[in-house]
Amino acid sequence: MGVSTFMDKIKPGKAESQFSSQAATPARADSTTVEKDNLTLDDSPVKYLTWRSFILGLCVSMGGFIFGYSTGQIAGFTTMIDFKQRFAEYNAATGEYAFSNVRNGLIVGLLSIGTMIGALVAAPIADRIGRKYSISFWALLHIVGIIVQIATTDKWYQIALGRWVAGLGVGALSSVVPMYQSESAPRQVRGAMVSAFQLFVAFGIFISYIVNFGTETLENAASWRITMGIGFAWPLILGIGTLFLPESPRFAYRHGRTEEAHDVMCKLYGVPRNHRVVAQEMADMKQKLEEELAHGNAPWQEVFTGPRMMHRILLGIALQSLQQLTGANFIFYYGTSIFQGIGLSNSYVTSIILGAVNFGMTLPGLYIVEHYGRRKCLMYGAAWMFVCFMIWASVGHEILNNNPSSHPAGVAMIVFTCFFIVGFATTWGPIVWAICGEMYPFKYRAVCMGVATAANWTWNFLISFFTPFISNTIDFRYGYVFAACCFLAILVVFFFVNETQGRTLEEVDTMYVLHVKPWKSAGWVPPRVSLPTCTDLPPGAARRVRPALVSTSTTMTLRKFARSNVMMAERISHIARRSRGCFFKKILCS
Repeated sequence: MGVSTFMDKIKPGKAESQFSSQAATPARADSTTVEKDNLTLDDSPVKYLTWRSFILGLCVSMGGFIFGYSTGQIAGFTTMIDFKQRFAEYNAATGEYAFSNVRNGLIVGLLSIGTMIGALVAAPIADRIGRKYSISFWALLHIVGIIVQIATTDKWYQIALGRWVAGLGVGALSSVVPMYQSESAPRQVRGAMVSAFQLFVAFGIFISYIVNFGTETLENAASWRITMGIGFAWPLILGIGTLFLPESPRFAYRHGRTEEAHDVMCKLYGVPRNHRVVAQEMADMKQKLEEELAHGNAPWQEVFTGPRMMHRILLGIALQSLQQLTGANFIFYYGTSIFQGIGLSNSYVTSIILGAVNFGMTLPGLYIVEHYGRRKCLMYGAAWMFVCFMIWASVGHEILNNNPSSHPAGVAMIVFTCFFIVGFATTWGPIVWAICGEMYPFKYRAVCMGVATAANWTWNFLISFFTPFISNTIDFRYGYVFAACCFLAILVVFFFVNETQGRTLEEVDTMYVLHVKPWKSAGWVPPRVSLPTCTDLPPGAARRVRPALVSTSTTMTLRKFARSNVMMAERISHIARRSRGCFFKKILCS
């Protein structure tokens, strides 16, 4: 993919790069696990993307494909003739089969109940057996759910139960996969790699629409069983493929497999063992682990009472909830029924168009997340979706309610639905997963990711279950509800979400602990001490200098930190929560 100037930001010799807002972690004394002095470290340029990191991101993102395929296929099933004859209720007055609001809501929504539970129980399993093996386990469970569904002939509750079991796997994967990606990806592509999860969600939705379009004219069980049967392929690819991938380097390091973690990072970065970027990330992991060990085994409630943990948990819940409350899955779940209801001749074709827009626009989202930052993209995206839903709801309520056959109004609905999907696919779709994978410390990451993802699926269920009731009551004015949520999302991002572009996971943790103001976070500089150079020493002094170390513990508070030109200011003080004194090491000369 080419070579970037990434290392130019890391070299400590250039003061302006060292203190840039996008600078990588400068060299520190604890990187001596790889070096005896700074001269032995390799400062060669780092490739922006290596084949190993690309394949890793591609394979595990199949978890997102399973998510999207399960979400998209049900929208077509509920309008298929054979599916309705087998699982819907017969209306003697009209002579047709139709789903009641309750039955329709349960069949569509029980997947989300399963995913909510799966997201919560995935955390202890991922912490016990590792990230990659838990991914394979949950992929296998999803296959069991498909078998339960495809085996029935006329029991609607078996379809609902099968979707619940399949949902356990989908929910767990939606928690563990972004976690694995964020812990493994090189920092310069971490946002794009985690966002690839959403790209595959969109791809899965799109493929399910295409398969449904190809089978909906069949007048037997093959119309829906073919779509379900193809669903076996995706968890098989994920479950088997993940076994050949390395374990998350941060998980391996925390379980005493230091050499394995070091080797994995070297391969993913595509650099030699003595490269500076790997030495510094290993040093960060070592420092965080030593600080946690010094404090002993923390009680479980520290997930909520630890430094800024409650703030981050609530923020993760808010972001995942708002991702659903933008209204995207309202479109994906009920899009076929909506466009069929306004008189379009083939609503399946319309769904394919929407799916193609969703998938196609998620691709530039991978570029946007790494080049324009998280905060700006989320705020601009929410504002765009707010405008789209206001127009969508107004056209639907004012025109289509009175004249359902209005062709111009129908076209306007489709156009602004596409505009909405463009905004969602490039911003809130992928970026929320990236942010939630970045802002938690390793010790609590699995639990916090599970809680945040469970919030996503809780709202997913509420929207899918109650939409038939709400739409029948307030018609297209339902769009105003989602518009209001998009406006709320702008405020949440501005006041609470930090900019994490280009940061290591350990720096992101420190940023939250130090109460960095979100609207100033893009220019925040990590609390480091610049390294003395040989030319700064008096005559006769040694030529090997160990730099001063400033601990960036998650249990301390930064009191004063300033910049003067490109030099660190004189005083840095911080208070340790469970220890005494400062964590400064003297500069040693020999």
